[in-house]
Amino acid sequence: MTRQDLEQRVTQAAEAALAEQQFVSAIDVLLGLGWLAPSHLDRWRQGRIESLERVVQANLSKVTVAMAAFRRWARDRGLNPSETDYVARTRDRRQLRFSVSGDAAVERAYRTHWVSPDLSQRAVKQQSRPPDLIVISPVKEWTCTSCGDTGDLLLMEDAGPLCLDCSDLGHLVFLPSGDTALTKRAKKASRLSAVVVRWSQTRKRYERQGILAEADAIERAEIECLSDAETRARRRARDQARRADEDVRLAAEFAAAIRALFPGCPVGRAEAIAHHAATRGSGRIGRSAAGRVLDPDAVSLAVAASVRYIDTGYDGPLMSGVHRETARQQVRGRVEDVLSGWRETTR
Repeated sequence: MTRQDLEQRVTQAAEAALAEQQFVSAIDVLLGLGWLAPSHLDRWRQGRIESLERVVQANLSKVTVAMAAFRRWARDRGLNPSETDYVARTRDRRQLRFSVSGDAAVERAYRTHWVSPDLSQRAVKQQSRPPDLIVISPVKEWTCTSCGDTGDLLLMEDAGPLCLDCSDLGHLVFLPSGDTALTKRAKKASRLSAVVVRWSQTRKRYERQGILAEADAIERAEIECLSDAETRARRRARDQARRADEDVRLAAEFAAAIRALFPGCPVGRAEAIAHHAATRGSGRIGRSAAGRVLDPDAVSLAVAASVRYIDTGYDGPLMSGVHRETARQQVRGRVEDVLSGWRETTR
């Protein structure tokens, strides 16, 4: 990849993030480039990784070029710099480190969010607030490092897991996920709250289960939700229709991008790949920042994944216990043969 190609990808990732949230951070760009896995970001946010650069899947020289290009783009777009605190999702709320070196100037550059002039200062402050306190619903047996007891939930500290009582969270009540308005209102009303997550063996990531909040805050939130339930139902119906239209448009644009890069790909197959890759909430590449701006690398990865699973018998080695990278290497030639054929214009 040339320097110009890299700078173009940085611009695409940054533009996508800016369009979605009216500000852009270095983390948004790293995620959009595909250099930072969401699971690694979660572990860093939990204070379990020394520095973010250690889990970025690119060498430091390339990261330096990308971050410099990001800052130039932000200044050229007339965005306002806003330095943001990043603290660990632990009880002590210690400052998180971005760089391997720990250099103050580098840390400041990573912490800086670039904000649209149209975004109000109140919204900037809200976006810059410290991350949530994270409580884990464990999948294995555990014991508290302080009292030796156990329970359904734990808070992970450097010394090990703590039960809710030992972490001063025992007075909070669990509110399951499912009602967004209720959760937001309860969290806002509660002086202390935490997000409850559980490790998913299938998706290999922590998934949100609900929140812990004060009992009276949950009760007040329930009363508020009952008072405006009808209005919120109408709003949900409108939002659902809008999202459906957006999904159809993205899938059509993604299919067209596939046909542009691989004119030999059958129309029906291109549409199927696009629909699969762009499914909302799937976490697939079509829903990434790069996928939404139809980055050629993202489109090519989606097509290659489809070929790997459908045209090569890739699942067989995986099911027999072969490591994923080894299985990919075994079918790489077949994948490239299909892709090469599809790159040629059909007669």
